[in-house]
Amino acid sequence: MGRTRRRKFRKFIFPEVSLTPLIDTALTLLVIFMITAPMVQNGINVNLPQGQSKEVGSQQELVVTLSKDGKMFFNSYPVERGSLAETVKNAMQGREDAPVYIRADELVSYGEVIKVVDDLKMSGVKSVAMSTRSVSQGS
Repeated sequence: MGRTRRRKFRKFIFPEVSLTPLIDTALTLLVIFMITAPMVQNGINVNLPQGQSKEVGSQQELVVTLSKDGKMFFNSYPVERGSLAETVKNAMQGREDAPVYIRADELVSYGEVIKVVDDLKMSGVKSVAMSTRSVSQGS
């Protein structure tokens, strides 16, 4: 009698990598960053004066912030008054017509704001705009 040889074929099972947890984590982080990014950008607490007009902002704004405790910031980074003009010049390279917005707390003296505007104008800024908060409808 002849022996019949049976070959055992093993099925190779390839392990699957489930991408669902990875995608869920990535989307959760995306939502968290979308919510927190505006808060971080406007992290300097400034009580703006009220005004009727509204400025239309460019894609990437150049903002000088004056806080009530005398600190000065350019695009949310602390800057000394003496180096403000040079910092703004460097940031405006290639965008000479871009406006520079001033966000000054309503407790900052008018004279201090004018000094900053003069510094900006002397550094070559063509357009300076003042940021305000909108007037409440009930007031």
